[in-house]
Amino acid sequence: MRGLLDPKMDFVFKNIFGSEKHPNILISFLNATLKPKDLITEVEIKNTDLNKGYIEDKFSRLDVKATTSNNEIINIEIQLKNEYNMIKRSLYYWSKLYSEQLNEGEDYSLLKRTICINILNFKYLKTRMFHSVYRMKEIHTNEELSDIEEIHFIEIPKLEDGLDEKDMLVAWIEFLKNPESEKVRSLEMSVDEIREAKDELIKMSNDDTQRELYEMRAKTLRDKISALNEAERKGIKKGEKNKAIEIAKSLINLGLDKESIAKSTGLDLCEVEKLMN
Repeated sequence: MRGLLDPKMDFVFKNIFGSEKHPNILISFLNATLKPKDLITEVEIKNTDLNKGYIEDKFSRLDVKATTSNNEIINIEIQLKNEYNMIKRSLYYWSKLYSEQLNEGEDYSLLKRTICINILNFKYLKTRMFHSVYRMKEIHTNEELSDIEEIHFIEIPKLEDGLDEKDMLVAWIEFLKNPESEKVRSLEMSVDEIREAKDELIKMSNDDTQRELYEMRAKTLRDKISALNEAERKGIKKGEKNKAIEIAKSLINLGLDKESIAKSTGLDLCEVEKLMN
């Protein structure tokens, strides 16, 4: 039997959680994440298309969009690599989802509660909790201005052993973390939606076409991550170079000879000479 595809890959996640064929999976995940007073009973899933152009475009977002029976607009995005911009990125997409609800001249009362859920396969926020929720509040009294904006961050690596797996959000993150684990096998026996998601993952994993699309998406994201890593390395090198130049200037002011400065800082002799001049 071939190994299961990684459900944290956006292509796979969208196929499982953003499928009109399996709305109960998304409903379960949303109720687990939002923990609403009135449980979500229905979802209308948007942008279900997954064409080849999207899969091969490293800038495309294969997120899950839906409206709920609680009159909410939801966006779920899963990220494998830290791009150091998740807060501003999430606020930007939230603002688009919020503002695009109204046509010119329509009343503000029509605006729906808008929620962004970011699932991250890396540690990002300072908090130790794996699930953080943000709303607009007054900074002195903590009084909530409105619940119309809500942004969630779920950081998978912060999920600790020993957390109550009866909490459905913990169960879902265990599934994303390792769908072949003993924990997930146990959850399959008691939670219909987990079993449904696992069955869909197995079906995708055994489908040659789906596996080919998965490999295409994986390569696209690897190329993107390589480009980000290269940019990161260049940034570090630039920072190191700037630091070396500042040290060299200090050594010049102290009257050290150019050969000693070059040896101490790692700069080329010609670079030191330019600084001296």
